Amino acid sequence: MASEKKQSFLHGAALLAAAVIIVKVIGALYKIPLGGIIGDSGFGYFTTAYDIYSVLLMISTAGLPVAMSRMIAEASSLGHYGQIDRTYKTARAIFLGLGAVGTILMTCFSHQLANFMNSPNSWAAIACLGPSALIMGQTSAFRGFFQGQGNMRPTSVSEVLESACKLVVGLGMAFILLKVTKDTALASGGAILGVTIGALVAVIYMYLSYRNYRREQPLTGGPVSSYGATAKKLLAIAVPITIGSAGLQIITLIDAKVVMAQLIGPAGFTQEQADGLKGIYNFAQTIFNLPCAFIPPITISILPAVTAQLTLRKYRQAQKLEESAVRITGLIAMPCAVGLLVLSGPVMALLRGYTGETLTTAANLLAVLGICVVFNSTVLLTNVLMQAHGYVYLPVMNMFIGGIIKVIVNYILVSNPGINIQGAPVGTLCCYLSITILNIFSMRKVIRNAPSITKNLARPALASVIMGAAAFLCSKLVSAVTSSRVIGCGLPILVAVAVYAVLVVVLKLVTYDDCMLLPKGEKIAKFLRISEKDS
Repeated sequence: MASEKKQSFLHGAALLAAAVIIVKVIGALYKIPLGGIIGDSGFGYFTTAYDIYSVLLMISTAGLPVAMSRMIAEASSLGHYGQIDRTYKTARAIFLGLGAVGTILMTCFSHQLANFMNSPNSWAAIACLGPSALIMGQTSAFRGFFQGQGNMRPTSVSEVLESACKLVVGLGMAFILLKVTKDTALASGGAILGVTIGALVAVIYMYLSYRNYRREQPLTGGPVSSYGATAKKLLAIAVPITIGSAGLQIITLIDAKVVMAQLIGPAGFTQEQADGLKGIYNFAQTIFNLPCAFIPPITISILPAVTAQLTLRKYRQAQKLEESAVRITGLIAMPCAVGLLVLSGPVMALLRGYTGETLTTAANLLAVLGICVVFNSTVLLTNVLMQAHGYVYLPVMNMFIGGIIKVIVNYILVSNPGINIQGAPVGTLCCYLSITILNIFSMRKVIRNAPSITKNLARPALASVIMGAAAFLCSKLVSAVTSSRVIGCGLPILVAVAVYAVLVVVLKLVTYDDCMLLPKGEKIAKFLRISEKDS
């Protein structure tokens, strides 16, 4: 039975990982040409709306799906099918209320929110995104229902459908509105309308999946708690998670306001110039988010594994799993960080066509954000490891401290006319670096046999530095021979991939236990010719 559960878990993890890859590819196909259509200012309006939406979405959906899936999993294992239905309906009602508030705020007060963010032309994008708050709440209820019963397929498919609709509708509406109205603000609203349509398609798919499930599975039987008791239990689990997730998002929203205020005020830029600089930075953030998106599948995989070992009081086995997760995180995050650092210029030149001083600014922004990939990934992992050990509030406090540091650093640096927007990624770096240090210190203090973070990141770091040197040298040689942006970016990346792949094997960065934490781990171990006795 244990083996079956493990295989089922790996299958679910594989589905989620595949969905992440597809969604990120679609996202790149959406945002990269979108920047070319609506320009840096329009992209800034687009991102401002997303900043507000992210905070509202985080507050309404960060903790509840986790609490919901946990309670449903408990009821399902006990055969209390009536309680599954009661939990779903209670959560759906809470989602409905929170989502309605978010939608009303964004649609009815779009101008006020835009002015608050020092980006008055963002009103159209904010209004068009407003209905998504209500829709995504209902989608999250469906996802929590299925995830609690170990079924990841509806979640994975709905995410892909949502992204695909966003791509087609968003780009189409942006192009049409810009051509018809010549108004960048309205075009950015049309672009973000694709997000709302995508969310609508996703919730329709989830509803159909839920309806089909209800026909096949019983949702009656067993003891059932009252709606009030169920709601209290849901909120008791969800509130701490929501505080941690939403806290940094709220600080990020405040930080975005501070950055714009400092650019327009002490730094001496006009509104149009500030919008353009913010658009460049937002695009760099989009690239930064790509590698970071591949860390959650690791955290999803490691959390139940560590929790099981701790429940059985097998602390050494738990530490072994945790250190494997650290190595896997390093294997992904380290090369991505170094790659963005050394190839920031070619990447920005290829994806956005920047030249001259604009390219220099964009490359500097992406280079610093590249370094942030390592610390952001470490924060995501260490947060989950502390949660697995029952320390829910420590990550919350550490993230708040890091967020405050970010605001302070940006307030000081961005106001300097010679630094301006280039101070923003430095603030982000200081934020994640401080949280990483605090998390590592906290783990060593409260966790018995805490995993070694720095030791297990050392070899991936060494391999990444060697890879980075090879990519940098290749980039310089290629730039001396050709001015092609495709070759200037693509060839160094291919060289980096080849060098890193060799170093993974030569330096023995992957163990059998590491492979077992990944989707299709047994096949990966077999391909790399790694056996259990080699660990």
